[in-house]
Amino acid sequence: MRFPAYRLSKMGEVIRADIADLSEDDLPEGDVLINVEWSVINFKDAMVTRPGNRVARQFPLIPGVELTGTIAQSDAMNLVPGTRVLVQGYDLGVAHHGGFAGCARVPAEWVVPLPLGVSCRAAAIVGLAGFTAILSLHRLEQYGVAPDDGPVLVTGASGGVGSATVALLAHKGYEVVASSGKGAQHDYLRQLGAAQVVGRQFSPDDGRTLGPGLWGAVVDSVGGSALSEALRTVKYGGAVAASGLTGGNELTSTVYPFIVRGVALLGIDTVATPIAERRTLWSAMASEFPLQRCEEMVSDTIGLSGLSDALGTVLQGSARGRILVQPRR
Repeated sequence: MRFPAYRLSKMGEVIRADIADLSEDDLPEGDVLINVEWSVINFKDAMVTRPGNRVARQFPLIPGVELTGTIAQSDAMNLVPGTRVLVQGYDLGVAHHGGFAGCARVPAEWVVPLPLGVSCRAAAIVGLAGFTAILSLHRLEQYGVAPDDGPVLVTGASGGVGSATVALLAHKGYEVVASSGKGAQHDYLRQLGAAQVVGRQFSPDDGRTLGPGLWGAVVDSVGGSALSEALRTVKYGGAVAASGLTGGNELTSTVYPFIVRGVALLGIDTVATPIAERRTLWSAMASEFPLQRCEEMVSDTIGLSGLSDALGTVLQGSARGRILVQPRR
């Protein structure tokens, strides 16, 4: 079987992309061969195209840190051909050929069967962004956060993780305050369920170490100064679920939010999430995530030929919602 693939190669410090015609023999070892129907662009996919990046761990490389499709061949008894599945995280798209291709071969322990009622396209839209959202909510609820605790701030709300988080929290009965610097996307965020939309500056800059207690919880996909500001404005006993670094990987804070207000900072990792937990959360996705909102989150659908431009848009921070990739388009 031959298939197209978006392939990165490296010569010195220069990373080049081409669309290659490959066969199964070009794929790495694995237990499960998948016909890829959909992938979707994540920030990490854009990062691997940057010269000097420390994300990609091999070249040549087919990027794409998540994919959905149908099993074509399998050596795993519990994963039979014809099953609709998704793969996301682990080494996919960074040290193992990923989802920007018509086929992928992966270890069985990376594969998640899709629940009934969730199509491959819907799973791609929900994707790592939706998984990050539902994992963030579960961590917050494990900590004790509930809708009655007050508004939940979502930073980077117009991005992939932010959009999914706004829709999920609103669906679950939380009052959502969406923070986005993109004024043109405010109506979009209200359509997803945000009760209020604010800019990147979401609290008064009064110069105090601790700001007013505004949020029962925060879901932060930005990092940097947004995370710092969020920490100083959480209510007593609240928590922040942090998953991103598009705004920077450094955190400037004091101990006061933690020792004066008892705020918790919860790290959200979706790369190495144990497969049992990943499968459990995806089983719950059909009932917990507002799947009827999925199409509202799609800003574009492209083939492999559109990837270079779209990845550049993501690097510039200009993307909204989810950019779907259909490898055989």
